[in-house]
Amino acid sequence: MFWCRNFIKISTATKAKSPITTNLILTSLSHFSTANQPPVAAQPSGLGPTKADEKPRVVVLGSGWAGSRLMKGLDPKLYDIVCVSPRNHMVFTPLLASTCVGTLEFRSVAEPISRIQPSISSAPGSYFFLANCTAVNTETHEVHCETVTEGDQTSEAWKFKISYDKLVIASGAQASTFGIHGVKEHAVFLREVHHAQAIRRKLLLNLMLSDVPGISEEEKRRLLHCVVVGGGPTGVEFSGELSDFIRSDVHQRYTHVKDYIHVTLIEANDILSSFDDRLRHYAIKQLTKSGVRLVRGTVKDVRPENVILSDGLEVPYGLLVWSTGVGPSPFVNSLRLPKSPGGRIGIDEWLRVPTAQDVFSIGDCSGFLESTGKPVLPALAQVAERQGKYLADLLNKIGKEGGGHANRAKALDFGDPFEYKHLGSMATVGRFKALVDLRLSKEAKGVSLAGFFSWFIWRSAYLTRVVSWRNRFYVVINWLTTSVFGRDISRL
Repeated sequence: MFWCRNFIKISTATKAKSPITTNLILTSLSHFSTANQPPVAAQPSGLGPTKADEKPRVVVLGSGWAGSRLMKGLDPKLYDIVCVSPRNHMVFTPLLASTCVGTLEFRSVAEPISRIQPSISSAPGSYFFLANCTAVNTETHEVHCETVTEGDQTSEAWKFKISYDKLVIASGAQASTFGIHGVKEHAVFLREVHHAQAIRRKLLLNLMLSDVPGISEEEKRRLLHCVVVGGGPTGVEFSGELSDFIRSDVHQRYTHVKDYIHVTLIEANDILSSFDDRLRHYAIKQLTKSGVRLVRGTVKDVRPENVILSDGLEVPYGLLVWSTGVGPSPFVNSLRLPKSPGGRIGIDEWLRVPTAQDVFSIGDCSGFLESTGKPVLPALAQVAERQGKYLADLLNKIGKEGGGHANRAKALDFGDPFEYKHLGSMATVGRFKALVDLRLSKEAKGVSLAGFFSWFIWRSAYLTRVVSWRNRFYVVINWLTTSVFGRDISRL
């Protein structure tokens, strides 16, 4: 056959190749192999300093409330925007507790950075890097970064540098454990989407395990005992969502174990201490009515199956959620920058780090220096959002006046300093009830509401604060489907 004769000719010709030809082929093919490649460290990486005829570069560390609001307000015609963050989305934290029990889907509270600031995915000099910042060199105007890796199967972290003209540190804070043994190992925090996913999986797993034949009564009660530590808005809202889930869904779909599941909220002081006293008492009444057991005490130790309080009381648990506030992260602690009371990065009235040229800090990782005479602001979403908006306007002003490049803004007038006015606080307590406290401070007088109308205000207000119309649509659809068909209890 013709094709067979040609095949024999090709095979013979290949065999007849000289050793030199064979070596050339192998050498060429070796370029496609990674086995003999030079070490990663030998390859140049990073973004170098911008030139005078190029747009100045703003580097934003973090994609939380502060960083996202800043990027949304920055003018991409004035700056190249580079974001470095271990997550490529912003989390709408006020609704995060609702995702733990299936009231909302996880994508409803996650807003991609590329939607918040489209230029990051389209402009030639703007980028998003899924990485952590490991160090800041304020003298050379550089940040040192390391890519995010997950699990043992992923490649080694890639290290690179980014030169900046303006640096904004908005890396947020981490959950406070107060050095209590066992918290990091056994408790679940509620600050990120993956935390909510872990809570949901653990809760549904315990519900299914408790229905297995042979499980003792004592073990059933432990598996189905959900303990929440921390009586702030996050802890109270999660307890309320959990009690609604138990009353509306568990009693219908897990009838064999419905009498075993309980929720306990542990708080060292008063729950919702920043709210009006009348609202606090209303919250206690509603939570108790919903079946939430309130315990006043301080956690001393956390073990795999129980929590030890300072008075010696042992509280068994199947799910432990830790929500006791936030503190400085190891990255913030490592920076050689002035610190405010509490260990945050110290800033002045214009949100600048006074000892470092062209460096700003906003959000939970920053606080006013004592020399400013201003108190450290609370770690709230509205504080971070307002700081992000102010700094975006300030940087746009600096860019228009020719101070966008490094060391060019020294002589510029920054205008009015940042001023924060509290807009009030809201929290849901379950059973279509919520609290709305519109006082400017705890000591001030103002409007405070509680009940169903407050719950309607709570939902309406947060729906309008969701960043995009896409996610607002998701949230509304999730609320409607939950009210008609119940919560999704699939363990994915």
